[in-house]
Amino acid sequence: LTPQGRIVELPAGATPVDFAYQIHTQLGHRCRGAKVDGMMVPLNTKLKTGQTVEIIAAKVGQPSRDWLNPELGYAASPRTRNKVRQWFNAEQLAQQIAEGRDRLDKELARLGKTAVKLDDLAKRLGFGTVDELCVAFAKEEITLTALAQAVQPPKPAPAPAPEHDLVLRGASSAASKGKVLVVGMDSLLTQLARCCHPVPPDEIVGYVTRGRGVMIHRADCPNLKNMVDQDHDRLIEVSWGRAGDDALYPADVLVIASDRSGIMKDVTEVMQREKVHVTALNTQILKGDQHMRFSLEVKGGNAMQGLLKGLRAVHGVLSARRL
Repeated sequence: LTPQGRIVELPAGATPVDFAYQIHTQLGHRCRGAKVDGMMVPLNTKLKTGQTVEIIAAKVGQPSRDWLNPELGYAASPRTRNKVRQWFNAEQLAQQIAEGRDRLDKELARLGKTAVKLDDLAKRLGFGTVDELCVAFAKEEITLTALAQAVQPPKPAPAPAPEHDLVLRGASSAASKGKVLVVGMDSLLTQLARCCHPVPPDEIVGYVTRGRGVMIHRADCPNLKNMVDQDHDRLIEVSWGRAGDDALYPADVLVIASDRSGIMKDVTEVMQREKVHVTALNTQILKGDQHMRFSLEVKGGNAMQGLLKGLRAVHGVLSARRL
């Protein structure tokens, strides 16, 4: 019972700490002592049915980590342990945000980019909020190279899909040196499909769209299979032509790894070693594992295979695959 006679239901073996958290979370955080039937008792005292409990609380306070130690017997209720953990998790998060913000401000000052808007910077690096950006920076999940690239002025929009990198089978040898052509038709618009991001030497298939020219898909693209079922006559046979050594192709890669400290740093170092340009990044924790989705620009040939092989060799990486 409370001193006012209110009945408080608690699990067997509950303590005054459980009693305080059952009344109100903030009362639990500020709990410093307790009286049972008018007598001062330790906070790990086991309560009995019918006793009157009075909580002695500080005006400002926080829970003790001892309350999470099952051997000390301060908290018998799962609700109490959960509330205490939430408090310490929130405190740790606030510390990480403050530490990351301090390091981020110092690094931006070193780069001479103190005027950059942190909301925009967070979006460029694939984070939803500035706080998420600061936490990632505190955990060293963002390399200084990635930060330096993100604060640079945006590059001019690239030309439309690399038309010079494709040639339809059956086109004349003269035509194959220029734009992508369909036999008997010049200058037909072609685009690389965003759903599967084909990269040489992927097997590719062309799909004639309504009003957008020929869309180039990977042969194993799930969307292409649906299109085949609906309208097989729109498929045309295509192949990769010659492209310059500096030709880059967009691609998405999903890396699933254990949530260990420094895993992001190790993954991005592989991408730097493979000379892959990261254009966007999004991370989230699912079932205890870190899911990292990268939007990249890679060269053709065996560049993608080399990248995936390097990522899979990183300690803690569970899988790495294209999307």
